[in-house]
Amino acid sequence: MEELALVVLTHDIPEYGLLQGDLGTIVHCYTDGQAWEVEFVTAEGRTVAVLTLTRADIRPMESQEILHVRDLSRTGV
Repeated sequence: MEELALVVLTHDIPEYGLLQGDLGTIVHCYTDGQAWEVEFVTAEGRTVAVLTLTRADIRPMESQEILHVRDLSRTGV
């Protein structure tokens, strides 16, 4: 996975209001290839979280997947 790639969260991270299936963008790749900095933003570009995540936390987005929208305010963030 490379910088600026879209990735999919594989599990909920409730302390940031993130849910499995949320999309993030890789903003930094660590040299060991085992972790990435991933930014999650709202539709208007407000950063929700920038987190260091591993392969267990994210996966590449597949070309045949469809995007989904949800209201972040319902998660209390």
